[in-house]
Amino acid sequence: MAELDVGDKQVRRVCKTIGAERVAERDAAVLAYQARPLTERKAVPEGVLAPAVAAVGVDGGRLQIFERLAKGQEAAQAKVSEPEEIQDDVALPEPAAEAKKPMHWREDKIGLLMTMTSECHSADPCPEIPASFVNPHWIPELARELNKRAPPKETSADKSTEQPAPVPKEASTEWQSPEVATKHLVATRRPWEQFGPMVAAAAWSLGFFGAARKAFLGDGAGNNWTLWRNYFSSFVPILDFIHALTYVFHSALAGRSFAEGWLVYNRWIRWVWLGEMERVIAELAQRQAELGTLPADAKETSPAKVVSRALGYLQENKERMRYADYRRQGLPIVSSYVESAVKQFNYRVKGTEKFWRETGAEEILQLRADYLSDGNPLSQFWQRRQASESGQPRHRTAA
Repeated sequence: MAELDVGDKQVRRVCKTIGAERVAERDAAVLAYQARPLTERKAVPEGVLAPAVAAVGVDGGRLQIFERLAKGQEAAQAKVSEPEEIQDDVALPEPAAEAKKPMHWREDKIGLLMTMTSECHSADPCPEIPASFVNPHWIPELARELNKRAPPKETSADKSTEQPAPVPKEASTEWQSPEVATKHLVATRRPWEQFGPMVAAAAWSLGFFGAARKAFLGDGAGNNWTLWRNYFSSFVPILDFIHALTYVFHSALAGRSFAEGWLVYNRWIRWVWLGEMERVIAELAQRQAELGTLPADAKETSPAKVVSRALGYLQENKERMRYADYRRQGLPIVSSYVESAVKQFNYRVKGTEKFWRETGAEEILQLRADYLSDGNPLSQFWQRRQASESGQPRHRTAA
């Protein structure tokens, strides 16, 4: 618009410089937060108004890291640079022949902090499951989409010659999820041990620990709940309903025809919607007994293995699946918010021909987080930067 010719190299240099300054600011804020007494870390900062509803979600994305190594370092690097295993709690493990992944793919960590608006209710405002969750044509596709590998073909509704059970008329209720008021994002390439304090520091600065209603959303990945336990234990832990649905769907159809399995799925998912997990777990345990002892060499897609995996998943997460109570409190029950945020980061950093160095990745992730966050954090940064200018050129100290 200013009719200026700005070269790509100049853009890269500016992004690197400003990104590095924003990373340094973030790290300083995290250190300052960690130095505070515990009582202050769980309080609301002076001048900050705590939101009525605060929700935090974390997840991981992917990008490619490529570091140029000096001669003689390649062998040492090969021993320590195996690809990180990105936890996907609904993905089936790959066969041994396909297990090796490209060495450049790494995980980035994304944290989403939302203020929300919703109402509390004296009872569950939506006791009947929405029709979309008992749609025999959509649910198989949703379950397959959340898996890296498709389930056995006979579980697909559109390829079955049998007619699926009709959707009951009473299942037409529409559930109104809480509305997002503001969102703030945190992103890094650093380990989960360092990511946790970053998310906690951001939540503290926004007054989240003083919110009347607080929720922490996640899928079944262990890192999510370790982070919750260490930094957000006062938040209500909520397992993403869609991930739970996927396990219930696959286990209901395991070893059954679609028509028979769909009836079981309908019964189980209604119990899950109401948070009556003990009933689902009891029938799953009975189904596992019917299928017999799980062989040591059982395939990942075998009915016994699918049921065993689902049973363990639901038993591990049952205390985070009281969905009727969460709806009564006006809390979210899906983690699609943070999964959408991960995709927004992927649009910028992920690609088969996009490679980053560790420092460059950290800088661009921070800038992307600023860009996607509400409240114009970059505008505030520019004002602070201008106010701190001394007229002397900036010099970066050697690492």
